[in-house]
Amino acid sequence: MTDFATRARDALADQGISMRQAARALNYDVAYLSRVLKGKQRPSENLRRGLDRLTGADGALLSASAELCVAADAGASGDGGDGGDDLEAVELARRVRASDVGGETLDRLEEAFDQLATRYQTGSPPELLRDVRRHLAYVTKLLDDRKTLSEHRRLVVLGGWLSLLAATLHIDLKQSRSATARLTTAASLAQHAEHPEIHAWTYETEAWRALTDGDYPRAVELSRAARHIAPRGGSAELQATAQEGRARARLGQRRDAYEAVERVQRLATAMVPRARPEHHYQYDPAKATSYTATTLAWLGDPAAEEPAREVIAQFRLGADATAWPRRAVSAHIDLALALLACDRLDEACDAVWRAILSGRLLPANRWRALEIVTAVEGRGLPEAAELREAYEELASGAGC
Repeated sequence: MTDFATRARDALADQGISMRQAARALNYDVAYLSRVLKGKQRPSENLRRGLDRLTGADGALLSASAELCVAADAGASGDGGDGGDDLEAVELARRVRASDVGGETLDRLEEAFDQLATRYQTGSPPELLRDVRRHLAYVTKLLDDRKTLSEHRRLVVLGGWLSLLAATLHIDLKQSRSATARLTTAASLAQHAEHPEIHAWTYETEAWRALTDGDYPRAVELSRAARHIAPRGGSAELQATAQEGRARARLGQRRDAYEAVERVQRLATAMVPRARPEHHYQYDPAKATSYTATTLAWLGDPAAEEPAREVIAQFRLGADATAWPRRAVSAHIDLALALLACDRLDEACDAVWRAILSGRLLPANRWRALEIVTAVEGRGLPEAAELREAYEELASGAGC
């Protein structure tokens, strides 16, 4: 373990990345990363890969950790496995190796959460919610087992993140009561673990719900509360700033909305590149572009076209729109609004048509497409009837 820890510390130092910056970039607890870098705890597979990418080690850290895993597991199981998130495998390993929770169990559960959060952009919300619930139930079970104080805190933090992700999915599916219960739990666990990032995300998630409900003043208020709590320079601060900008755009507060766009861009460009760019709770310049496009589109600013097209170009979008990431679908709606603002009506209809036919618009986000359909109808365009029919078919569907 000392070999990996030494190489990792040297690699971070060579890149001028502090331990706290690395923990923030990789979405890990600073205390856990500190133990790994001091050689006191074995790194998870996800952390090994993340540090290797973050430092540009070109596989050197993966090589060191692979040797460690072989040595550490010799005689224990005969097979290091692939670090998957199957709960039965986690439970078997836990029972064989220890009577308490154990660091390896927590490593694998943290990796499982990262996989769940990464699936958010492309996965089916009902299926993802089912898997999040399974992991939450398992974490709840482990809280009753014998464990150290450090292990207890890691479990509480895991429960907070999972509850937060579950709440987000409930909001996306317009399941308000369940979302409220999950957010209350996430906030409670964040306070218990003294974890300001999760706490800030609970306020930001409430702000998103207020935004989708049309309560824009409350969305501003909640976003500002999230910014106040969030660690400086982190993903939660960026997301809360973006949310405030979008709410102010809906209120027609143009100067404040433009200022929020500028703050988002400054925060994003100052961030260390993320190991998992699609992780729902990790933000970077690419994601910030999406928020810029939406805010400008809601302001009626034709300048939204450029960032919207930039977001779309980030993905290799095939002809099958049902496989598109949701961010690409939202960018098509932003593009449609920008094109409407400058009377490029045929192009606008085509963009929103693609978004609707994707079937990827979440129940909480379909109102955005409806606004464009209504605008097209108001201008008496011949495409209006067909767009309305497609939207009604989407809205009457069972899910996404």
